[in-house]
Amino acid sequence: MTAREHLILGIESSCDETAAAVVAGGRRILSSVVASQTDIHRKYGGVVPELASREHLRRIVPVVREAIEQAKVALEDVDAVAVTHGPGLVGALLVGVTYGKTLAQALGKPLIGVNHLEGHVHAVFLEAHAAGRQPQLPAVCLIVSGGHTLLYHVKSESSNGAPHFSYARMGGTRDDAAGEAYDKVARMLALGYPGGPIVDRLAAHGNPHAVKFHEPKMSGNELDFSFSGIKTAVLYHLRRNPHLEPEIEARRKSLARGERGADALRDLSSAETLGLIASFQRAVVDNLVSRTLAAADRCGARTVLVSGGVAANSELRRAFEAEAQRRGLSVFFPSRALSTDNAAMIAAAGYARFIAGERADASLNAEANLPLA
Repeated sequence: MTAREHLILGIESSCDETAAAVVAGGRRILSSVVASQTDIHRKYGGVVPELASREHLRRIVPVVREAIEQAKVALEDVDAVAVTHGPGLVGALLVGVTYGKTLAQALGKPLIGVNHLEGHVHAVFLEAHAAGRQPQLPAVCLIVSGGHTLLYHVKSESSNGAPHFSYARMGGTRDDAAGEAYDKVARMLALGYPGGPIVDRLAAHGNPHAVKFHEPKMSGNELDFSFSGIKTAVLYHLRRNPHLEPEIEARRKSLARGERGADALRDLSSAETLGLIASFQRAVVDNLVSRTLAAADRCGARTVLVSGGVAANSELRRAFEAEAQRRGLSVFFPSRALSTDNAAMIAAAGYARFIAGERADASLNAEANLPLA
């Protein structure tokens, strides 16, 4: 087996997805299995850390077994075990780290610790490789999800034929992550959890100019983000318009009956509410796009990478593609399956570190606030 075809088993458990994958040569996905906990956390309107850890314990063994079976390999065939060790929920991370360390030791294979954020960068390259494209570096990368909204300057060095990235942080949110703001606004409007996908679906039916949201003014680093103000503006709008409460209550009852589809919720939403939803999404998207492209201008990057769960948002993709085309930039997204948390991206990031000779030992531990740069 050549270095290109080294098999990496990736394990991801940073939040509420238990995931495992086998990737060959850092680019070819042989399997990718994700067990979501959305149904468990939905009634709480967000992830409950204790429940997440318990579910990871229950699911991690069958998820890894399924990934190995789908890849049509044996556990003994993998060349290394790559596991997310931060950032994320510490209890959830501990499940993956402990299992990954134990498995690597039992197999006599190298253990690779991977930063979850670096995994999201590699998700873009996995998708580009599958499409026969190659993003040119250096680039600006926006990682945007329920837990993160960060901007990095990404450079590449080659190590034994595998790309090894280096990162410089350019900006990040000072309060809520973008995906967190989506969830909180969806909760106010009784749209269900997770909020991002349903807000995206309903926004397509509203007037994005119906409600004016002021762009946050950032002192200090102008590449930082803030979404708390947009979320609070939605709350104040609802307080000023109490006539919207009956339809919110109607949607709340619909959710309680298990009627969560976009069509059902749209039928219970007035044009005024749909306009509020569309305007909120436009404000968030404009904020993300404008600051990311300002970062590209600042460092002279001609390539923009967008990853994380919110990268699946249709309006965000359209806005980035239109503005990038206007400016002569290249923009790359992962597929929707690779946008959300998965283990294929962890295996891909682990491959580069494996080829570079990096190894973790038994002291590897979960780090809730592990920085990328």
